[in-house]
Amino acid sequence: MEPQMEPSGGEQEPGAVRLLDLPWEDVLLPHVLNRVPLRQLLRLQRVSRAFRALVQLHLAGLRRFDAAQVGPQIPPAAFSRLLRDAEGLQELALAPCHEWLSDEDLVPVLARNPQLRSVALAGCGQLSRRALGALAEGCPRLQRLSLAHCDWVDGLALRGLVDRCPALEELDLTACRQLKDEAIMYLAQKRGAGLRSLSLAVNANVGDAAVQELARNCPELEHLDLTGCLRVGSDGVRTLAEYCPALRSLRVRHCHHVAEPSLSRLRKRGVDIDVEPPLHQALVLLQDMAGFAPFVNLQV
Repeated sequence: MEPQMEPSGGEQEPGAVRLLDLPWEDVLLPHVLNRVPLRQLLRLQRVSRAFRALVQLHLAGLRRFDAAQVGPQIPPAAFSRLLRDAEGLQELALAPCHEWLSDEDLVPVLARNPQLRSVALAGCGQLSRRALGALAEGCPRLQRLSLAHCDWVDGLALRGLVDRCPALEELDLTACRQLKDEAIMYLAQKRGAGLRSLSLAVNANVGDAAVQELARNCPELEHLDLTGCLRVGSDGVRTLAEYCPALRSLRVRHCHHVAEPSLSRLRKRGVDIDVEPPLHQALVLLQDMAGFAPFVNLQV
């Protein structure tokens, strides 16, 4: 039974319809509240007990929760209130909670939402292997996961994840500096067939051995970010060109051992590479120095 709205303090005109008189399930939830930003909903629930009940019913049915919609910072108490009844989440993004989010905050949410397909935990440095274990154990349909700048992610944590998440397609391991070649090779062997996007950026422990294993086991790989992987060289890139026909973008900026000849085959296929060819770099430098763009026949 739907709660009655508290008295507004004024008389209602004959025949007038108040917002809460409309059907909640058929009208307000799918056609009104779904269009209201989450931050405004939190203000709306302060109007009355009836509005609070309506907003909580909406929150319980959320399919996607992005903490950034609440604001740049969300306190732990508010996080707990917002998600206490949610049991059908498919997407969860918690970057604004990175300063305080702990296993105790996250694990109960994961346990109540086994349908999760996309989880973003970028920068959540207070978490541990326990949270990743709960995610892997309780959310077998997981397809996309961001663990960027989560220094606590090590080889053992990654193994537990890939062993239990057969649907994993996109994985962001940017600046997860505890991961070494062996962990990435295990990822490639276990989940390579379905992997489409992977970031290993800013990890000096990743080298050609890991990249070559990825290339040989990930035929559907479309996006690979190796920015700042100082041990990656031309051998790894050549193997990518040979074994990854679906590759669409490659990031190798600050990979100082990657030479242009290893990239040229990928360029001819139209792969988007974030490092310009040497000739283009030279022309830009010459233009900056001389103040004009010289004509050069690039078809030669």
